[in-house]
Amino acid sequence: MTSFLTPVQAILAHSAKTPDKIFLRQPIDGKLVDFTWSQVEDQCRRIASSLHTLGMKKGDHIAILSKNCAEWVMADWAIQMAGMVSVPMYPTANQDTIEHALKHSDSKAIFIGKLDDWKSQEPAISPELLRIAMPYPTMACQLNWKELIAVHEPIAEVHQPDPEELMSILYTSGSTGVAKGVLMSYRAYHYAGTTNQSHIGLDENERLISYLPLAHITERAVILAPCVYAGATLYFVESLDTFQRDLKTAEPTCFLSVPRLWTKFQSGVHAKLPPKKLRILLSIPLLGNVVAKKIRTELGFSSCRLFGSGTAPISPAVLKWYRRLGIDISEGWGMSETAGLSCLNYPYDERGLGSIGSPLPQTEMTLSQEGEILIKGPGLFSGYYKQSDLTAECFTEDGFFHTGDKGIWDSQLHNYRITGRVKDLFKTQKGKYVAPVPIESALSGNDLVEQVCVMGSDLPQPVAVVVLSEVAQQTPRADVRVSLETSLTTLNQHLESHERISHIVIAQEEWTIENGLLTPTMKIKRDLLEAKYQAASNKAADQTVSWE
Repeated sequence: MTSFLTPVQAILAHSAKTPDKIFLRQPIDGKLVDFTWSQVEDQCRRIASSLHTLGMKKGDHIAILSKNCAEWVMADWAIQMAGMVSVPMYPTANQDTIEHALKHSDSKAIFIGKLDDWKSQEPAISPELLRIAMPYPTMACQLNWKELIAVHEPIAEVHQPDPEELMSILYTSGSTGVAKGVLMSYRAYHYAGTTNQSHIGLDENERLISYLPLAHITERAVILAPCVYAGATLYFVESLDTFQRDLKTAEPTCFLSVPRLWTKFQSGVHAKLPPKKLRILLSIPLLGNVVAKKIRTELGFSSCRLFGSGTAPISPAVLKWYRRLGIDISEGWGMSETAGLSCLNYPYDERGLGSIGSPLPQTEMTLSQEGEILIKGPGLFSGYYKQSDLTAECFTEDGFFHTGDKGIWDSQLHNYRITGRVKDLFKTQKGKYVAPVPIESALSGNDLVEQVCVMGSDLPQPVAVVVLSEVAQQTPRADVRVSLETSLTTLNQHLESHERISHIVIAQEEWTIENGLLTPTMKIKRDLLEAKYQAASNKAADQTVSWE
């Protein structure tokens, strides 16, 4: 590992060396507002100074509730400069989740910024809790960012933490159960940021865009941290409606997304260019390259050299589809407890398509006798806040962390493949366990399928519930039925008898973060989906494919 350097120390170094270089680019009303390294340092120092003036003490916990923006990251660094601990919260979190995290974390104040539905979230924030508003329309706060910047002098001495000191408490998005507070040290974050930067070869000339929630460790440790350590430029998105515009403006050189969004991009292309026509065009020499380049440009990827996907498995069929466009997506894996990325198929190896690649340097991974992935390394968390018993349960005697993910190790290609969560396994009436993730991945290979959940606890056979793509919704039902039946027949031929899907139910409603059926990182909430579609799953199907 390189010599220990906190994010704040990296910022100070860049500010001293290249004070006028643009670091953060924030779109506001369609125009970019830029922050240089020296401006970032100045604002962070002033906000840190204000926290001390307001009575906050070293070690106090300060929450952040906002969509991604320049002030989000500056608030985080100001908290570090002041010697305090940040508690990021998902901007889409509901009232109960926010209330739990604020109380459980013992937060003393909260930064509040860009939010889509702040009126429903406001009751979760106690009137006694000090609110500081970022410079965007949001809920009423006692103080605001611009006033604090104007009236406070920069803090003279920034906090110099020990590597093992607590930097942040991360509340897991949680597909099930109550969110746990993951304790992340400066040591773990430094490892994540510097290792990711060096592994992907990130330098000061790179452009990245931050749009996945910064409250999640992946965005914070795989996008933000390497960007800070490398001295690269970081762009933000103004809103969901402007996403494509902002992506084209940024022209990122490295781009990270999640399976749900990669599928959305694919559906968007198919809406303009039907799958069959696209396949024909791409198969024509020379013309295929022109078409692929045009699509990459339209997506905003004309300058992109590295593509990544994480947080959940992505269908190999989707990966192959992007590869035909000249987009090689490196799939990675990690957790909040491992400071984000721990394993990555990079440099991209086509033979490892559908795998998460090999562990990053200094990270050890192995499989338990039950096939669960165990991990050890400098990126591991320090424990769960106020849950010492649970912390102890999660580690083996020799210091490996129980990830809860089942995997397979390919000794020839030296890579891991995720086969699903241990807790996702369900038992059919036949008394045999089924892993839904590989089956879902296979069904996702059908262009008409945008979302899928396989369920079957106490059923004679598993059932698949799917959400159709935009193209499929415009396709005659008879054609959709034939396509899905063909996919199902092919799939079942490769499954064990107890794994075979009895029928497919087509859902009427898309699964989103807003309706509570996806986590903030766009993973499906299995328990809620199983409850929602229990009646449809239990109902004996007259047809192999039916609509809800």
